[in-house]
Amino acid sequence: MNPMRWSFRICLLAGFLVCASLIGFALYAQYVLQMDPCPLCILQRVAFIGLGVVFLVGGLHAPRGGSRWLYVALLVSVALVGIGIAARHLWIQSLPLDQVPSCGAPLGYLLETRASNGGLIHVLLKVLTGSGECARVQPILGLSMPWWSLIWFALLGLWAVLAGLRRTKVMVR
Repeated sequence: MNPMRWSFRICLLAGFLVCASLIGFALYAQYVLQMDPCPLCILQRVAFIGLGVVFLVGGLHAPRGGSRWLYVALLVSVALVGIGIAARHLWIQSLPLDQVPSCGAPLGYLLETRASNGGLIHVLLKVLTGSGECARVQPILGLSMPWWSLIWFALLGLWAVLAGLRRTKVMVR
């Protein structure tokens, strides 16, 4: 089956399968390779899950015409958020050791006490500032996890745009 001939629906469902596979690998890395995720890794997982959900809903809906671009815009937006989180993570990993933020409270604790510490937005801002655990680099095939995330977010965003550019077949009766 030639990917250049895939329909918009198949392209989006393929994007969903890629996102599901990436989450599957992240869980494998966590539980089998013993690579504990830091809070920024968890946010990147959330972005991949969000991307996967939009790919799945778009693939099941399979809109025609201009409404396809609503899904493409949403997919690109989520991919850009993921790129931003991965880039922030890479920046923290590039800091000299003396400039790395200190380890804060675990994400689970921050979420449990969010009512007393300013709400979910405060937790999100706290996580985005990074922590010492986010600076640890554990390479997979020569690249750290946030590098792989950045690459996959960019590829999936591009995939969504290319899917949107696919011409719909006009059926002649």
